Amino acid sequence: MISNSAVLQSRSIVLPENPPSIEPVQEVQELAELLQLVDGLPTFYQSDFYKVLDRLAICLERRQRTLGYVQDSLNQMNLDLKYLIFDLEATRRERDEYRSLLDSPF
Repeated sequence: MISNSAVLQSRSIVLPENPPSIEPVQEVQELAELLQLVDGLPTFYQSDFYKVLDRLAICLERRQRTLGYVQDSLNQMNLDLKYLIFDLEATRRERDEYRSLLDSPF
């Protein structure tokens, strides 16, 4: 019979699965192509486009970081749900065991 405190104590030992690494391959390729196009422009226009490309790169990086946080949160939530299901099943087993003890004659 496993108590709730044992489940909670064992929780800190179990490590969540590592989320898959996020590689923005398609976005990086498109950004590189855009950079090549800007390199072909006259130098007068390049500085304005480079500023925009820098902001775009920062936005893409921020979006990838946010997506990583969301994936980490989903993995943690999945792990928490597994613990809750385990705890519920253990509680049901304990309840059934105590009911059988109450119902059985000595």
